[in-house]
Amino acid sequence: MSALICGSIAYDNIMVFEDSFKNHILPDQIDILNVSFMVPELRRNFGGCALNIAFNLRLLGGDPIPMGTAGRDFDAYAAWLDEHGIRQDHINVLDDVFTAQAYITTDIDDNQIIMFHPGAMNFSHVNKVSDVPGVSIGIISPDGRTGMLEHASQFYEAKIPFIFDPGQGLPMFGRDELRQFIEQATWVTVNDYEWELLKKVTGWGVTDLKSRVEALIVTRGAAGSVIYTNQGDLEIPAVKPNVVSDPTGCGDAYRAGLLFGLMKAKDWLTVGRIASLMGAIKIEFHGTQNHDFSMENFKQRFKVNFGSSIG
Repeated sequence: MSALICGSIAYDNIMVFEDSFKNHILPDQIDILNVSFMVPELRRNFGGCALNIAFNLRLLGGDPIPMGTAGRDFDAYAAWLDEHGIRQDHINVLDDVFTAQAYITTDIDDNQIIMFHPGAMNFSHVNKVSDVPGVSIGIISPDGRTGMLEHASQFYEAKIPFIFDPGQGLPMFGRDELRQFIEQATWVTVNDYEWELLKKVTGWGVTDLKSRVEALIVTRGAAGSVIYTNQGDLEIPAVKPNVVSDPTGCGDAYRAGLLFGLMKAKDWLTVGRIASLMGAIKIEFHGTQNHDFSMENFKQRFKVNFGSSIG
């Protein structure tokens, strides 16, 4: 069984400014802002929702097929994927653009200035779900706007069950488009902020989604997550990480856990717990693809945290 993971591919350039932005930005001079920050620390991480999810699903022993678009600077990322056994046959590399880039500068007060260049991500619609054989499940994660719309319709027409995970891409869509995504999807997953926004834009609440999808999964950070189904609603506690290093990418790890549990036909309680543990493991490491574990260790941590085996 293979999971087709549609979403962004990106480099995350992370910089730390060892002072406070407020000491260098004059509030009464915002209209003529001209500042420069010296950032002695720089990390370049491999990121993007599609490959973060694929990386985590691969750690669980699943068969992820990431589908996205990258640019002419993709070589280093491609070598990383080769090293970790992640397929690239449905990653379309475009020669005339750059891979999507996030530039994130954080000051000592944890304020952030973020710049994002979508680059090749804007051309995600060149990929087609129908080009990928042997797919049993899919996910639509944040990507180019047209690509997200087209891939959802392609999953639906091919009768392939899929998760709709709008994430940061949610504001790109209006009421009718979001309603269409939900009508086509098998499952919907959002964080608590995104859920409030989704409700506001669509005018649909939990009951409305229950009548249209098999499950609505809402993550709430340290408060855990809730899985809403017609068979009942489940509260999934957050697993306490051994150390809190970096929450970036936690949501993608959680979604890989959802995919793995669904592919293994687990009950929703087990699916949610697998996802919760995946999120906690990710938090223990800097970057979105720098963690590792054995399945034996994963099963042991699962039993310690939940008092039962994965089964």
